[in-house]
Amino acid sequence: MEENAARHAFPSQPGIIFMGTPQFAVPTLERLIREKYEVLGVVTQPDRPSGRGRKLSPSPVKVVAEENHLEILQPERLDDKFLEAIVPLRPELFIVVAFGQIIPGKVLGSARWGGINIHASLLPRYRGSAPIQWAIINNERTTGITTMFMDEGLDTGPILLQQEVAIREGETAGELHDRLAALAPDLLIRTLQGLAEGTVREIVQDDSLATYTSKLTKEQGVIDWSWPAERLYGLIRGLDPWPGASTYWNGKPLKLFRCFLADTWRKYSSPGRVKDLTDRGLEIETGRGTVIVNEFQSPGKRRLPAREFIQGSRIGPGSILGK
Repeated sequence: MEENAARHAFPSQPGIIFMGTPQFAVPTLERLIREKYEVLGVVTQPDRPSGRGRKLSPSPVKVVAEENHLEILQPERLDDKFLEAIVPLRPELFIVVAFGQIIPGKVLGSARWGGINIHASLLPRYRGSAPIQWAIINNERTTGITTMFMDEGLDTGPILLQQEVAIREGETAGELHDRLAALAPDLLIRTLQGLAEGTVREIVQDDSLATYTSKLTKEQGVIDWSWPAERLYGLIRGLDPWPGASTYWNGKPLKLFRCFLADTWRKYSSPGRVKDLTDRGLEIETGRGTVIVNEFQSPGKRRLPAREFIQGSRIGPGSILGK
């Protein structure tokens, strides 16, 4: 990447290599195509086994690239072999959205303007993976998206533009994911236009304010009903849809989705006991307060609203969830 002074000549139509993999990246790629930006190629993760048959499946980004007849690269590693493949494309800019690998400096340096990343948090908070999920798990009231010039650090490059959004009551990670994915394309276009016009300036991140996230695991979703209701409210929503918060009923695992706070202060002697069936779902007692769980899923079954689930599960007021 060239020095900051050289960025004053940022082009209005840079030759772009788009790097992304999951559904979150799709709206941004589609917007670049629709706005007639020059997308020289698309880099996405290799096809992976999925479903019960474990058949190889393309990433959502690859599907869009194929539909639009774009050149596709699917490297296992961003090594010298990959670099040899992209140099002939003569990229001026990488745009990276949830690609799934760290981008080495030698790759970023192969494009005149380096890379612009879209990150699903208000940096420097929530650097790293799963920022959407952790913002909800931690019961944040707001989050957002950031465009930034990339460096070799983990989400440490200079900020370009940010957009803050409020996290809604009961909102799940899946719902927030979709909202931020829909906002990302407009923020990127405004970033590119602002750089070309000289109206967007880099802001160095304050590392003293940085927080970091970790990858999610299924083990993190195992519920301890002695925890306070607010903690469980964040956990259940933050792990929806994956990997899902889990507990046990009659010795069998049970997943819980969609959650609301009912009470945050009253202490209960039997955490995990079902208190009542409400219009929103089953109200369950915790170490302090109660949560209302709206959907349940037994192994091998589909998610069901609480009223449908209890018809075949024999769960009701007085039932105690947990091991």
